[in-house]
Amino acid sequence: MRDVSLCLDKGKALALVGESGSGKSTCARAIAGLLGLTSGLILYRGKDISQIRGRSARFEYAHAVQMVFQDPFSALNPTHTVRHHLARPLHLHGHAGDTELEVRRILQEVELPPDEAIGKYPHELSGGERQRVNLARALAVGAELIVADEPTSMLDVSIRRSVLDLMRRLKDERGIAFVYITHDIETGSYFAEETAVMFAGQIVERGPSGNVMGNPLHPYSQLLVSALPRPGKRITAPSEAARDFATRAEAIRTITRASKGGLVEQQPGHFVRDLRKTMAV
Repeated sequence: MRDVSLCLDKGKALALVGESGSGKSTCARAIAGLLGLTSGLILYRGKDISQIRGRSARFEYAHAVQMVFQDPFSALNPTHTVRHHLARPLHLHGHAGDTELEVRRILQEVELPPDEAIGKYPHELSGGERQRVNLARALAVGAELIVADEPTSMLDVSIRRSVLDLMRRLKDERGIAFVYITHDIETGSYFAEETAVMFAGQIVERGPSGNVMGNPLHPYSQLLVSALPRPGKRITAPSEAARDFATRAEAIRTITRASKGGLVEQQPGHFVRDLRKTMAV
């Protein structure tokens, strides 16, 4: 990654959007403290997380910043029930009240019926239910920031929106901040107040989601929006139009990859990477 600068407030969501290999997940793991930086800073409440020392301080950061992964099944231990997956983090993080009662309350908060879900094993749950359990684990430790890495990409289309709506409610009602990693710029715009488009390890466009989605200014962002399926849009076999699109996409990727320009504010809060130096080469 290079020249990546992001800021996130309580109760807000930032969508990191881009194709595979663009650096989204690397950025997510760095924020979660799972990957060290060779340069730059990640500040949490004004403190550099690389300077966190001692078991207690590291535990406090892990308590505040939780990660929800793409595959909801592999993130859960298949030998333990839902009760165990929620009770254990409660114990680890010093919950002093009635654990069973708290587990049931959290299940209700993620819209899982406690009597039905609490004794089940991961293989007995649907993909959407497993992802709700993963979100419940983050709630169990009192997460203030959830880094969600493609949390809906392995779910059926019919239930993706319900999981996104749950995340939105947790954001609005509990003030939890989200970094939402996705390859789908439309989904990012739906969930997050701000969208940052990544390519080749750098931010190429960043701003209010409505602006980035509705009026993308960088050629790569425009490419992502133009590739979205639309009602009535026919999907056909490879054709001259498809080949033209592929040629244009590769040209944009080449220009963007070689860009040396910085981010320039084109509209209030809407930044776009300057391609003029690259285009002149």
